Amino acid sequence: MPRRSEEREALSAASDHFGIGAAGDICFGPGSQALLQLLPDLLPMGKVAVLGPTYGEHAYRWARAGHDVGEIAELSDLPADCRYGIVVNPNSPTGAFHKAGNLLSVATQLASRDGFLIVDEAFCDALPEISLAGETGHPGLLILRSFGKFFGLAGLRLGFLMGPPGIIEAVGMQLGPWPVNGPALAIAAQAYGDANWIAGHRRALADQASKLRGLLADHGEIIGGTDLFVLLKTDRAPEISARLAEARIHVRRFPERESWLRFGLPGNDAAWRRLKAALG
Repeated sequence: MPRRSEEREALSAASDHFGIGAAGDICFGPGSQALLQLLPDLLPMGKVAVLGPTYGEHAYRWARAGHDVGEIAELSDLPADCRYGIVVNPNSPTGAFHKAGNLLSVATQLASRDGFLIVDEAFCDALPEISLAGETGHPGLLILRSFGKFFGLAGLRLGFLMGPPGIIEAVGMQLGPWPVNGPALAIAAQAYGDANWIAGHRRALADQASKLRGLLADHGEIIGGTDLFVLLKTDRAPEISARLAEARIHVRRFPERESWLRFGLPGNDAAWRRLKAALG
């Protein structure tokens, strides 16, 4: 089991990296997925608005816990009787993001109803300037962060929740002792503390995303994405997806939007060549 000193070191490194606000608090869990599915069971029942289309687990988990869940297309569509709002920022799969002032205004509005705005910043390491981590502690604001996406270590299973100390303490109590293993904490502490590598990796991701957009441009319309993925719209989505599957390349399909394909970044030169050949 990890030592308390190792847990504190990882939390300190993550807090410094996120730029967490002094009025808030932070805890970790075994992936941001574990944290996001814990919140609906921990918080009182209420009406939930999910800004979509987005990661489907948010709506599913809140509905499964018994909350009244609906999808909205714009922040301004937030129902007057809504208690909880959920925004993925930047969004997956569209890459859309929102101004901090607009999100904080919604958080304040929901706080007046004893509710919260949950902002999922799983892809924010590639776009740190839009993060609300510096506003941690703002009334009605909860922030989720993921380690594995930016650092390419999804199997590490490490995520963070930031918010008011009372909520963070309640989540920590629910998770129990040692929710994350020692090696994962040690890796996170080292990774978050390496500012030079982080800056270089951001530049590399931007170059790779630009290369991917160039490769996909002849196969449809690029309608969104971040430096971690690209969203392509094409009438040939089923055909392209099937051809890629034959080449052992997985892309994200969206049953409700059959013309959309989300492409992640290939991991190495061989993967780039395989993708290019499979696309034809």
